[in-house]
Amino acid sequence: AMVAVDGSKFKAVNSSDQNFTQAKIKRRIQEAKASIAQYLKDLEASDLRSPAQSTAHQARLKERIALFTEQMAQLQAIEEKVQAAPDKQISMSDPDARSMQHRGGGIVGYNVQAAVDTKNHLIVAHELTNVGHDRSSLAKIANQVKEALQVTQLTVVADKGYYSGEQIKDCMDLGVTPIMPKCKTSSNRSHGLFDKNAFIYHPDKNEYECPAGQVLIERFKTVEHGKNLIAYWSSSCKTCALKPQCTTGTNRRVKRWEHEAMLDQMQDNLEAMPDAMKIRRCTIEHTFGTLKSWMGATHFLTKTKEHVSTEMSLHILAYNLKRVMNIMGSSNLMKAMAT
Repeated sequence: AMVAVDGSKFKAVNSSDQNFTQAKIKRRIQEAKASIAQYLKDLEASDLRSPAQSTAHQARLKERIALFTEQMAQLQAIEEKVQAAPDKQISMSDPDARSMQHRGGGIVGYNVQAAVDTKNHLIVAHELTNVGHDRSSLAKIANQVKEALQVTQLTVVADKGYYSGEQIKDCMDLGVTPIMPKCKTSSNRSHGLFDKNAFIYHPDKNEYECPAGQVLIERFKTVEHGKNLIAYWSSSCKTCALKPQCTTGTNRRVKRWEHEAMLDQMQDNLEAMPDAMKIRRCTIEHTFGTLKSWMGATHFLTKTKEHVSTEMSLHILAYNLKRVMNIMGSSNLMKAMAT
């Protein structure tokens, strides 16, 4: 079996103005302070022009100052709640909704993870989360798919937003074959230096070969961000003609994760299936587009994760029923359901 997995952001019943993060609350407080300072200057200037009596303009200025002073007190109270929150963020209308990056902007809502089978385009498994990224979701949704389809072999196609060494290992441990592009985070190429892909690993010798043909051997083992890594480098870097294109340090070091063979295997699987990303795009993105079209501009109508999750499940049930009707017809579906 093969499924395409992706996540999409859906709007919650919580406007952006009713969601507060550390950066947003800081900006709002600064804006309120600036407004109070400006109104005080305007009031001082008005007093100089009419020192004898209070004018309607001065009364309006005082009202605005009182309004922003009250707003300042409210924002400071909210700031304390933001600082006390585990993720430094609170939403006033729907407490479980979170601010997330969405198409270059922001959205206050939920991240819906879904797996769609590439043959019939039915949603096999889904999960509603309030985490703004997809990196920690692949193994869990893949396990749900495997249980739902009751298969022993499963291929999961995803985009590079899911790329995580730990998640890939967890999938392979479950007997799932993940296929996705590698997420390149190194800045070496942008600086005109060779990136890690230019170094060829020879598993039989446990060594790397650099672009100059020199051998990088194992030097030591270390732990970084909870990962067990092995460091390799060559003793020939100082005299190498390609050193300016390779490193600005004394030696070019290459670090390898203890389970990196799994990542190499996944890259081989991707190269053996060049149309994988096209299949993913044609399968899952149409599904999310259809759901959002049905739900309208507001998306969710309920509040809190429990109720929103139920609402999402009902939408997906309706989608799958309509999809099955299109595949086998209403009469055949009712016969199948009756048996």
